[in-house]
Amino acid sequence: MRITIKIVLWLLGGALLACVAGWLALQFSPWPGVLLIRQVFDRGAERASAALARHVPPEVTERLNERYEAGSPDGKLDLYYPRALAGTDRRLTTVVWLHGGGFVSGRKEDIANYCRILAGRGFTVASVDYTIAPEARYPTPVRQANAALAWLVRNAPQLHVDPERLVLAGDSAGAHIAAQLTVAVSSPAYARQLGLTPAITARQQAGVLLYCGPYGVDGLNLDGPFGGFLKTVLWSYFGRKDFLADPLLAQFSVTRHVTAEFPPAFISAGNGDPLLPQSVALAEKLRSLGVKVDTLFFPADRRPALGHEYQFNLDDEAGRIALEKSVTFLSQL
Repeated sequence: MRITIKIVLWLLGGALLACVAGWLALQFSPWPGVLLIRQVFDRGAERASAALARHVPPEVTERLNERYEAGSPDGKLDLYYPRALAGTDRRLTTVVWLHGGGFVSGRKEDIANYCRILAGRGFTVASVDYTIAPEARYPTPVRQANAALAWLVRNAPQLHVDPERLVLAGDSAGAHIAAQLTVAVSSPAYARQLGLTPAITARQQAGVLLYCGPYGVDGLNLDGPFGGFLKTVLWSYFGRKDFLADPLLAQFSVTRHVTAEFPPAFISAGNGDPLLPQSVALAEKLRSLGVKVDTLFFPADRRPALGHEYQFNLDDEAGRIALEKSVTFLSQL
């Protein structure tokens, strides 16, 4: 009996030590939280990609793992365009898509099938990888996206890229990166704040396509149900636990910095997405500046509610509507 009690006490002590060690790890590093987020997000991305496979058209050509940034293992992109372009010098409106993942997860392969579907509708689509946090800090992904644009423009003739009709696009964290780079392209003053020389001119960017993005810290509920997630993400991206004290945070808030020179925009988020207010606020700000904005929002009482990244579900009517409206927006640029 004494031996059994000792074993139980030993197990309880070990469990307590493990809990204390885990708590301490969470206080001093974002890594435990990041690894959990990556596990959950990666599984979701795999399921979404698999479900999209049945919608991929066969007549799409792809060029994978093109290196746009020498010396960076993450500086690669995938390119998709209609197979009918083979042997021609035709150039199409080019969508440069940045994947989501909360700045701490995700990869270009996650959205490969969606990019193939878009390409099948008559566009050249580049899916850009970038270095995620905590491995890289803000604003590294923005600079990498700019480098990807430079590479696409340099190699435009053989890629069926139209360097005069470029559209930055993104989902979730990728939407923020796309929007932030768009502000830099359209506002020289903001580009100087970032320490960035845009790879393209405002005239070359025909539009921007944004899904389910965060566009700043304003209005984010850091103490709500998703507070722990948001704090882990921002801690990782800014490299400091007290990210609210980081002077770069104001620069990070895209909605504060947009100008009347921002290109035509398509903005959407689901009615059940915690980030919906961010999309609504950005759309309202752009419209107040006279920017042409197309939106796709849904009634608040829609059931079932459309969650984060709803647009990737083409088995649902809302996802199909989003795709058609995106194609219409792109076709009119």
